[in-house]
Amino acid sequence: MEAASVNLINALKEVLSENQVTENQTVRELHGRDESYHAVSLPDIVVFPETTQQVSEIVKLANKYKIPMVPFGLGSSLEGHIIPYHHGITIDFSLMNKILEVRENDFLVKVQPGVTRSQLNKELKKYGLFFSVDPGADATLGGMAATNASGTTSVKYGVMRDQVRDLEVVLADGSIIHTGNLAAKSSSGYHLNGLFVGSEGTLGCFTELTLRVYGIPEHVMAARASFPALNHAVEAVVSILQSGVPIARVELVDEPSMKQVNLYSDTSYNEAPTLFLEFHGNEAGLEQDVEFTKEIVAEHNCLDIEFETDNAARNRLWEARHNLAYAYIQGNPGKKLMVTDVCLPISELSGAIHNAREAVDFLGLTGGIVGHVGDGNYHVLLMIDNKNQEEVKRAEQLNEQIVLYALERKGTCTGEHGVGVGKQKYQKKEHGNSLFVMEKIKVALDPDNILNPSKILMQERKRVM
Repeated sequence: MEAASVNLINALKEVLSENQVTENQTVRELHGRDESYHAVSLPDIVVFPETTQQVSEIVKLANKYKIPMVPFGLGSSLEGHIIPYHHGITIDFSLMNKILEVRENDFLVKVQPGVTRSQLNKELKKYGLFFSVDPGADATLGGMAATNASGTTSVKYGVMRDQVRDLEVVLADGSIIHTGNLAAKSSSGYHLNGLFVGSEGTLGCFTELTLRVYGIPEHVMAARASFPALNHAVEAVVSILQSGVPIARVELVDEPSMKQVNLYSDTSYNEAPTLFLEFHGNEAGLEQDVEFTKEIVAEHNCLDIEFETDNAARNRLWEARHNLAYAYIQGNPGKKLMVTDVCLPISELSGAIHNAREAVDFLGLTGGIVGHVGDGNYHVLLMIDNKNQEEVKRAEQLNEQIVLYALERKGTCTGEHGVGVGKQKYQKKEHGNSLFVMEKIKVALDPDNILNPSKILMQERKRVM
């Protein structure tokens, strides 16, 4: 690897302080990987801006020297989004972590991109509010917007794109724009919020986000229901949604995964296909919803259902679900976690999960199936030995089979993890001629391809540094 340009380093240190620019090997290594199985690649320089203006100056310099740059939150992504395969500059937003304004009467909050989900909810609790998107990892809000994150609560509250009212964005030339406003709706102009959310740092760097928040529910109740087979559990979810029960979360965990849950979390849950559910509302309404849900799951051969109203018990239940990936990692030492991610119409979900389970078993892989089944999104958690090329090949074969099954049924190759580098090869099949429109947008906004190059779209760039 060639040494970073001395002129660029000196220029960066003129707009930032000495400790905001580093070529330290350890720091670079921390910014050369995410939580995925994708290959590591280090940036040449890591910078830590504190203000929008500093980000603008960094981007102007990168544009001047035609150096690639990659925005970085916490590195919790799962498809290689933040891995700088063209090296260059990584912009770490950890110092831009201020909650700038809480507009409780408008149910809005303005934050910097380095604010984490848990940090925001801790502050919002003082106002009787909460931020709804819960991807499991305590990711930064800038990163969550970049990948259009969702998670366990999207069935009721929607995904990240639904929460974004406005973004402050630094474009490839260093100019600063806003993509929206504070109004609840608008018919004015192109929908830039929708364009930038999910763009994975390829169109600009987010420096402020104005997000929608919600009142904390009066009552919250969780439940755990087990079934004799996966299809019974999935069909129960469809019936619950069709009935109009305002369910806030509904998560599927298959039998092998429930075994991992018990081993890791020291629980004694029934080791059968299981739904984790949560209901938000008032006390009288919840009582009716619970009784109705009991009737519905019974019609789908539910083995048992237990409800939790105690806050500590609810937290244990959801911690067990959120920690499932780590449960697999701890239970399979020496192996790396690979997570698939597709989303289909609800009517196709049962067949998709059955197909995935058969494929995992047929290929002799170690893995379990979990999913945000209320919106048709499911994952296979695979533990693979990266040094075993034959096993890696089988895992890739499984991923491709799952993706193609989803695309053939008008689904998507990624429901929430994003494209990054892992899902690039499916973009043409999924989007058809629309992909050419995306490429034109990228060229128009980033003509030199310096913003997170080679992510989402397969556009090549020349190595400068």
